[in-house]
Amino acid sequence: MAVLTISRGSYSHGKEIAEKAGRKLGYTCISRETLLAASEAFNIPEIALLRAFEDTPSFLDRFTHGKEKYTAYIQAALLNQLKKDNVVYHGFACHAIVKDIPRILNVRINARLEDRVQIVMERDQVSEKQAVRFLKKLDDDRRKWSRKLYGVDPENPGLYDLVLNLNKITITDAVNTICNLISLRQFQTIPESKKQMENLALAAQVKTALLDLKPRLEVSAGNGIVVVKTDTETAKNLELVRRMREAGEKIPGVKRINVMAGEAFETDYPRPPESRQKSTRDTTLTYFGEL
Repeated sequence: MAVLTISRGSYSHGKEIAEKAGRKLGYTCISRETLLAASEAFNIPEIALLRAFEDTPSFLDRFTHGKEKYTAYIQAALLNQLKKDNVVYHGFACHAIVKDIPRILNVRINARLEDRVQIVMERDQVSEKQAVRFLKKLDDDRRKWSRKLYGVDPENPGLYDLVLNLNKITITDAVNTICNLISLRQFQTIPESKKQMENLALAAQVKTALLDLKPRLEVSAGNGIVVVKTDTETAKNLELVRRMREAGEKIPGVKRINVMAGEAFETDYPRPPESRQKSTRDTTLTYFGEL
């Protein structure tokens, strides 16, 4: 019983390794198809998710609260799959979503640029120069996505438990290494880690249900009790709070919704200038908030 995530650069054999590891372990293997599941589950156009994933991060800026909605849908869809356990996920940014959950094996697959270029040249019948340009743009877009949505660089080795470089080992070696490592006791699911995953999945599902009422929220869950943090103005709006509770409590597993003001959201409703004096700290926070 375990969960394995595999991050990889484009054309780095990550999909092949994930699928072979999944078959050897007897685990379900999931990837971008999760996006389609999200589209169906949350009634949003499939093309919007696919284009948002494949286009540059600026694509999301065309929509109101595009970043918040996109990350919430993807997080909910992924966690809904991972909570089933015995899962291999290969694809974009899963390691960022599950970074706080213990006992998940996060793997990064790297391949030499020369090998990746050869794959693109053969597949698309293009020159070496064109293939290099294509791969560098693709890698740059992936980094931009990860930084914009989750604030991490996917090429940072510190994000992973294992980094495999295919310039020194074969695909079979990589699969065997991953399968041997995930069999260790520290990567086996235990009741505590399973419960943590279920709580995260429930919180993510509640968040998607509240997006149209209030896109900027922080949601956590434990034992069916869901805490929603928002700005003071929203927390004091009794009618809006009632609607949020009604929407959230329709979700199976939710016993109660508590809505409260969270310090991180107070910048949404700054106090009028006459009610306070502007301090050096305020000026500093304003400056860095614009970066």
